[in-house]
Amino acid sequence: MNPTQQPGQVYDIVILGASGFTGKYVVREALKFLQTPSSPLKSLALAGRNPTRLTQSLEWAARPNPPPSSVAILTADTSDPDSLRRLCSQTKLILNCVGPFRIHGDPVVAACADSGCDYLDISGEPEFMERMEANYHERAEETGSLIVSACGFDSIPAELGLLFNSKQWVPPLVPNQIEAYLSLESNKKIAGNFGTYESAVLGVANAEKLKELRRSRPRKPRPSIRGPPAKGPTLENQKKIGLWALKLPSADAVVVRRTLTTLTEKPHGLPGLNESPEQIQKRELFWSTIKPAHFGVKITSKSLFGIFRYVTLGVSLGLLSKFSFGRWLLLKFPSVFSLGWFQKKGPSEEEIESATFKMWFIGRGYSEESLVSEGKTKPDMEIITRISGPEIGYITTPITLVQCGLIVLGQRESLVKGGVYTPGIVFGSTDIQQRLEDNGISFEVISKIKTQG
Repeated sequence: MNPTQQPGQVYDIVILGASGFTGKYVVREALKFLQTPSSPLKSLALAGRNPTRLTQSLEWAARPNPPPSSVAILTADTSDPDSLRRLCSQTKLILNCVGPFRIHGDPVVAACADSGCDYLDISGEPEFMERMEANYHERAEETGSLIVSACGFDSIPAELGLLFNSKQWVPPLVPNQIEAYLSLESNKKIAGNFGTYESAVLGVANAEKLKELRRSRPRKPRPSIRGPPAKGPTLENQKKIGLWALKLPSADAVVVRRTLTTLTEKPHGLPGLNESPEQIQKRELFWSTIKPAHFGVKITSKSLFGIFRYVTLGVSLGLLSKFSFGRWLLLKFPSVFSLGWFQKKGPSEEEIESATFKMWFIGRGYSEESLVSEGKTKPDMEIITRISGPEIGYITTPITLVQCGLIVLGQRESLVKGGVYTPGIVFGSTDIQQRLEDNGISFEVISKIKTQG
């Protein structure tokens, strides 16, 4: 029998929404690090509305072992602010898996910002993330609450992939543009996460709100990128990686741009709460190697039919998301509008286990700083890097979220005191890349070549 809350106990991590489809995979990943010798995770609790479902989720996540009796089950509801305040008083860090975040996320962030509790989530919703920064950054700075969204597949691989590619541009090389090409692979059917689909529907529906929010906020300094802005085709046959590629509006691109904007304001990264001189030196050295570049994301397919599927989904979302009846249709029949890619019941365990991803980063730039100053506009240098890993929604997302959580627990003194930030600027200079490599996500340099400029 698992304990309910012990009076006065503070847990290292609470997973909120632990009985959801993604939540139970996050629990499974967290259990690998609970009370193991080198892990800072000594105590864990699961929170949600239904204690019975939470207990079932724990049993599923622990199998084939019995569920650890030390994991507590707590009741909390995102529509009950008192329950969220109570939750914040019982933990150092909340991992929030309750989406769509624009519907359920705000009260959780508000409770954390007020209480000083740290917060990470797996949102890929730009409007939610930017609104949280607008509404709660100053309060979180005061209370010492570190709030970081997009710690799942959105947008850790994109953030770290950009940083990894940028680091390869050792002076005198100068990057101008780094494009990410996402390839989803499986020997079974590739099945998407319905929560991701629901977020996309609501994201398109709320696109105007995001524009309004941006218009209402003070302009931030833009990163200084060498060379002219690069305009690539919307659809291309990218021969370097043997794939068709379609440019798409992406949360990853928004998050990466926010990281580069923060870096423009704070070129040495974010000073930690209580860093040693060695840690300060390491952080400043890391960020001195990062050069900003124009960034975009393309989804790829081996065939034009695969691209057609993405176009169909994009057109359906664009046309129908703006009307309530259209949204109802999209959410009622996801399989129809995504040509079988998204289903309400979610993928089977076999489909999840057989899926993988590759994310290629093609960087273009200049072999000499002087070429840019002389006004030479055509890049003459190309660096290709790649991140690869397991299925994105249920395996990679829990890995990246849990590793970010372990860094917050174990290295809190070297992280910024508080505020609402993107994952790249918070975790970029930590050992996050090494941790992901230790957990099945690989980083490779594929090629560095001088092209005909």
